[in-house]
Amino acid sequence: MIIIMPQNKKQQTDISENEILQLSPSILDELLTDHSATHFMRLKENDPRILVNIFWATDIYEQRYGKGKGFDYHDQITVDKITGKYGEVIQPRVNKTKEEQLKRVRENAEVFTPSWICNKQNNLVDESWFGRSNVFNKEIDEPFGEHSWSPTRKKILFPEAKTWVEYVREPRLEITCGEAPYLVSRYDTITGNYIPIHKRVGLLDRKMRIVNENCEDKAEWIRYSVEAVKSVYGFDWQGDNVLIAREAVYYSFLEYYKARFKELPGIELQNQVANIVAWNIWQMDGFKYVVPDSCHDFPVPSLFPDDNAEMTPCPGCSLNMPDKHNGIPCLIMDWEENETVKFNQLF
Repeated sequence: MIIIMPQNKKQQTDISENEILQLSPSILDELLTDHSATHFMRLKENDPRILVNIFWATDIYEQRYGKGKGFDYHDQITVDKITGKYGEVIQPRVNKTKEEQLKRVRENAEVFTPSWICNKQNNLVDESWFGRSNVFNKEIDEPFGEHSWSPTRKKILFPEAKTWVEYVREPRLEITCGEAPYLVSRYDTITGNYIPIHKRVGLLDRKMRIVNENCEDKAEWIRYSVEAVKSVYGFDWQGDNVLIAREAVYYSFLEYYKARFKELPGIELQNQVANIVAWNIWQMDGFKYVVPDSCHDFPVPSLFPDDNAEMTPCPGCSLNMPDKHNGIPCLIMDWEENETVKFNQLF
């Protein structure tokens, strides 16, 4: 099975879960996995076979399809609910109805950023790192308030005492990432316009340009492109956004690979990348650093168990202390050490 790269505007923005499923069920399973909740439940139940998926964390789909049909707020997102006859359930924001867009703005403060602003802010990050401006592109302010950019043409040179490998490995995090427009810019999240590879401005896109400019043979290219994917992180509350962001990073890797080698990578490499993406893009309450809505009240300790025992709220919630929440702590992977780390411990 070969994924057919999309042609029209809607196809270019919307990645088909049906196509991913047809390519490899294991890849779609991986892109749906919540590794933090899976780790927690395996320890709790002492069962290494348990798998937990990201969950909807929005009632939009429940309202659309009806309660009790697998689309409720706390239901896990499963393969059967996003493929087959439900193959167009997951849509990027630009393809959602205006009503749904406004509802998510009101209820979740969901605001998406146009590509030119992402580019401007990412340029500031690189200006600080390189010590000079216009490294990857030059911003263009056109008449009538329109904005664009022109990619630099020459091979990018690195400042003294810094190397291209350091840049590729430098960790980058997009908080409340939505569809991850700061990480990968396959399309403008506001207009839906597709962005060709040579004009992309995401943090991973920039790393991939560096890999392309500095890696001659295929093995070296694969090694450092995988390291580039390992270096970009993002989190969001809503499960559909998490899935879209994961798909965008995974699919971007496929596009860069195909542009370089005129073919798609093998399934083993695709599975490796999908696993990295599922760890690096995760579902989290950005204030509490736990899986959304996982904090809970618990009974006051007593010598005499009672069904009507007094309940005590989560100490983190009641005291507003991020390190005291009793919800499921979110884990990320330290790929250099190949071990998991609680996100809240990074602070």
